[in-house]
Amino acid sequence: MNVEPLAGTTFGATVTDLDVRSLDQSSFAELYDTWLEYALLVFPGQFLTTDEQNTFAKRFGDLEFAAAPISNIDADGNVFHQPDDDRVKSLRGNEGWHIDSTYMPAQAKGAVFTAEIVPKDGADTGWADMRAAYDALDDATRDKVADLTAHHSLYYSQGRAGYLPTKRKEDGSYGMYGYHDFDVSVRPLVKIHPETGRPSLSIGRHAHNIVGMDPDESVAFLDGLDQAACQPPRIYHHQWTAGDAVIWDNRCLMHQGTPFDMTQPRRMWHARIAGEETELALNHSEALSTEHLPITQAR
Repeated sequence: MNVEPLAGTTFGATVTDLDVRSLDQSSFAELYDTWLEYALLVFPGQFLTTDEQNTFAKRFGDLEFAAAPISNIDADGNVFHQPDDDRVKSLRGNEGWHIDSTYMPAQAKGAVFTAEIVPKDGADTGWADMRAAYDALDDATRDKVADLTAHHSLYYSQGRAGYLPTKRKEDGSYGMYGYHDFDVSVRPLVKIHPETGRPSLSIGRHAHNIVGMDPDESVAFLDGLDQAACQPPRIYHHQWTAGDAVIWDNRCLMHQGTPFDMTQPRRMWHARIAGEETELALNHSEALSTEHLPITQAR
């Protein structure tokens, strides 16, 4: 395989001359080590089926959920763009920088993301290197974040952005993935990668209410960390072509969607790799099953 580091950034690589469907164990071990080094790998022109995507993702660990559509298209091919549609709200919420499933008892290990239908313009996906962001902190800020913890909630992030779902069940709940009734996860602001040992910032739009800090001060501090972290050369935005596949390490990268004309159809597929014991929130002593939480296009 050919590995070409992404130019002008602190992370990421494009991998060519490789079919991820047919990796022997030795080749996969090499690819896994490359993933740990670069955190984001881009595979142009793979054209994976959802079954092939799931099979590839499972080589990195158990799945939090199998390939699910991230899309403004329903099962009948209708395109949704109205601001009050829950599909649109979910997509718009994802435009904020975040780390997947920090709002769950166990955050995700990573994800395999593929492009099936892409619009003419926009809809890039961005990633940000939280290892390099931690390294760039001044000494005073590094000392300050060392012992801080924050809550993580999808209710908080979608509510703050004004994108909470419109539809509710009879009991008042949303009935969509991530809107659960578990205790709100509490996580350190500094995460140590379980395999590389590198520290990184664990922040993003789901993080809120730093423990022991005034709420207004917490908002300002977290917003400041997000803004400072997501700057060149620590960011990369990928312009999708149908057939592209990527895998990223959710334990050290943040990511975001970007706007596009939602009158145009877009369908991506997201297979999320489940976090291991190292990804449990501080207040969750064991991983809880998420099978009862439905995956819907309104994610």
